[in-house]
Amino acid sequence: MRILAILAFLIMSTTSRAQNMPVRYTTYIDTINGSVIYKGLIGFDDLQKDTSFHWYTNGIAEYTPKKKHIKKLRPALSAYSMVVVMGTWCGDSKELIPKLHNVLVGAEYPMSKLVIYGVDRAKVAGNGAEKTYGISRVPTIILFDGTKEIGRITESVDKSMEADLRAIIEKKTK
Repeated sequence: MRILAILAFLIMSTTSRAQNMPVRYTTYIDTINGSVIYKGLIGFDDLQKDTSFHWYTNGIAEYTPKKKHIKKLRPALSAYSMVVVMGTWCGDSKELIPKLHNVLVGAEYPMSKLVIYGVDRAKVAGNGAEKTYGISRVPTIILFDGTKEIGRITESVDKSMEADLRAIIEKKTK
């Protein structure tokens, strides 16, 4: 009986803690194509868990970053923080965000230095991030040295995700 009481207490305390957690993002169904839209602060784990985001898991499985760029990024990239603004409804985001994931994992980037915002079709995150970072197109990937922006990738890459991130860092260090 005592074990049941302890178990009930643990379940209730876990539930109440979960209910008191701030909502990081909202989800709703896109009226244009029926896809799921995330709006607000999200993470790679949120994209991974949503079974409707086949584009994310498939993109991760299909992309291997070039080793020569990862080798250069590994010691350098972790010095910078990164903000990503993306749309789960957006074709360019669906193409680039899984690639970014693989590059960051390959470069052993500390994910605690990464912030990702989901936006709706009007490019609104619901918390003002789109205004703070001057977002007009998605995805937008911004690198910061402290509070100073050192470069961004907007909507597409010139060469590849890893080559473009490397170019931003190398331009900054020259």
